[in-house]
Amino acid sequence: MNDTAIYRRVLLKLSGEALAGEKRSGLDFPLMKEVCAAVKRCADMGVEIGLVVGGGNFWRGAKDGGGKMERSRADHMGMLATVMNALALCDVFEQVGARACVMTMVDMPRFAEPYSRREAERRLKAGEIVIFACGTGSPFFSTDTGAVLKAAEIGAEAILLAKNVDGVYSADPRLDPEAVRYERVGYDEVLARRLGVMDLTATSLAMDNALPVRVFALADPENIVRVVRGEALGTLVD
Repeated sequence: MNDTAIYRRVLLKLSGEALAGEKRSGLDFPLMKEVCAAVKRCADMGVEIGLVVGGGNFWRGAKDGGGKMERSRADHMGMLATVMNALALCDVFEQVGARACVMTMVDMPRFAEPYSRREAERRLKAGEIVIFACGTGSPFFSTDTGAVLKAAEIGAEAILLAKNVDGVYSADPRLDPEAVRYERVGYDEVLARRLGVMDLTATSLAMDNALPVRVFALADPENIVRVVRGEALGTLVD
């Protein structure tokens, strides 16, 4: 088995919904244990891993609060949801024998460390998995944008986007049976056709910083290891 990684440092983005498994809300701890074990294997291969997690399994600011509460407050609740997920992931990482820490974009020192690029760099070089919570720390931005921003800040070579779908399609495959999955697609086409890889802000930021994005399915957590080894799963956006 090939245990050689093609990356030195990556940013892994996990959706909150993916952590809920088939329940679609809350946390599926057996699944999380599989995910964390796969990420640990990548770290054991020498890959430095930053991780951004969404909060959709608990609360999605714009969607869940839309029309019912002020947008900034709804987004603040979404940031808190990402902190809950990050703390749960950190605990499970420790259970599988990995070293991990949580850094938040909003100061809450009783729960996690405040984000510092220099400290994150030190932790990554020391082999810790650094989990970034609270997205960008500002309302009106998604955790996708937070992931791209953190990838640029820490000098990641790629963004690994683990989702509930197995790549980027020409249309929503749940609605269009003729939708075709791309093996590779450019940022320009993603933006022009609004293919829904990430939100437009995140996609533009990735393009401006020449950050390749590998989109693949988290249904099998071993896919994380396969992608780190260089297998061409899902879709490459570059």
